[in-house]
Amino acid sequence: MPVKQNNISEIALELGLAMGEMKSRLRQKIQAKINEYDPDLSFELIEILGLLSRNNGINQQEISSKVSKDKSSITYLINSLVKRELVERVENTTDRRNKQIFLTVKGNEIVETVYPWALELYKKAADDLDEDDINRALLLVKKMTANLE
Repeated sequence: MPVKQNNISEIALELGLAMGEMKSRLRQKIQAKINEYDPDLSFELIEILGLLSRNNGINQQEISSKVSKDKSSITYLINSLVKRELVERVENTTDRRNKQIFLTVKGNEIVETVYPWALELYKKAADDLDEDDINRALLLVKKMTANLE
């Protein structure tokens, strides 16, 4: 039995490494495209804008959790986005210490510009793959992630 467990562990390790490499390559290509558009924007800033486009009004703690960055890094990034007028902080009506983060019109315009570039890269990555295979892989990764909670 220990041999099988070790084999599963090694395969899971390879999967994790492969996912990390894919994310790194996608990040490099997206950053290159962002630099053509606006050299002052970073992948991290775009990542937060994209997250807010799908979850507008979440707080900094939720952002921190979803992008796997510590709270102080998120505060710094959000301050940068606020200065650029891409997001705004709004006090939560039930807890004034809790600030919700919302995209501004300007922030949304950037998302609408950059998002198609990201989709095109993901399309290229999935070019010769079957949709059912991708869905199975997605479920697998989500289950493995849940196992770590």
